[in-house]
Amino acid sequence: MPIFSAPPDSRRLDLLVASALDLSRNQAATLIAEGNVLVNGRREKASYRPAEGDAIAVDMPAPRSREVLAEDIPLAVVFEDDDVLVVDKPAGMVVHPAPGNWTGTLVNALKGRGGSLPEGAEEGREGIVHRLDKETSGLLVVAKTDRAHRALGAALQARQIVRRYAALAWGHLTEDRITIEKPIARDPRDRKRMAIVSSGRPARTDLFRLARFDSGDLLRAQLHTGRTHQIRVHLASIGHPVVGDDTYGGGGGRKVAGLPPKRHFLHAAWLQFSHPITGAAMDLRSPLPPELESSLRAMAGEFAIGSDALTEFGFYA
Repeated sequence: MPIFSAPPDSRRLDLLVASALDLSRNQAATLIAEGNVLVNGRREKASYRPAEGDAIAVDMPAPRSREVLAEDIPLAVVFEDDDVLVVDKPAGMVVHPAPGNWTGTLVNALKGRGGSLPEGAEEGREGIVHRLDKETSGLLVVAKTDRAHRALGAALQARQIVRRYAALAWGHLTEDRITIEKPIARDPRDRKRMAIVSSGRPARTDLFRLARFDSGDLLRAQLHTGRTHQIRVHLASIGHPVVGDDTYGGGGGRKVAGLPPKRHFLHAAWLQFSHPITGAAMDLRSPLPPELESSLRAMAGEFAIGSDALTEFGFYA
């Protein structure tokens, strides 16, 4: 049960609950009307204005189940056998269904392919081992059996799945190699964003500069943890947001960067792990999609770039 203290701004109860729990105002008002919100142990109306420090407790009812439908959506398959599927997710695709995105997701596409997915997985997240942000493209591993799902989940927890991303960041790092270790949690001022928060979950990102252009750096970013928006938040925290990232301050200069609207320059290009059943070493790679290749050339200016930019810049070294 979420419990939080009222801030000193004297907002209505429905607005406070909506902001704190990342809900719409109507959702918050419904919770209040159904008696699921208490202020200092008492029921109040949606229009009530709590005093600073009042304890607000919210009893979140279990979500109503919603069937996740199979959809015929083409997927770029990089590897597949009876236990594991690795896809190259395009930018703009959400990984699993959620309010506002019940269709067109990777899980809808997986169900549309037919075949087996883990029965023990949570409804709507069948087979999902890790995630990518909606506008982040690249490699994502999916389990096709319960045994593979358990093994891959344990490997991810033990940091045995190596995930490396190609990122273009505004400005220039102070050194060619840096490590950022800063805890991440929901931004207390905006629940739709993540932020560096002292009480957040530990997060570590290793960054290696591959090329330095006039306006920014091409980086290889390796995750040691998998927090939501981790690379984007960490880079923004040192003043070098991901190019095209509207949420964390990198959205300006799209004309300079040659990026289409809503697209940021972050691509999961290299995935290494042991096959969960056979133990075989898996080394899977994804070249930059066309819009990022074009953006890289725009940022590079007169710097000549061949047909395989990531290999040329030593990304896979």
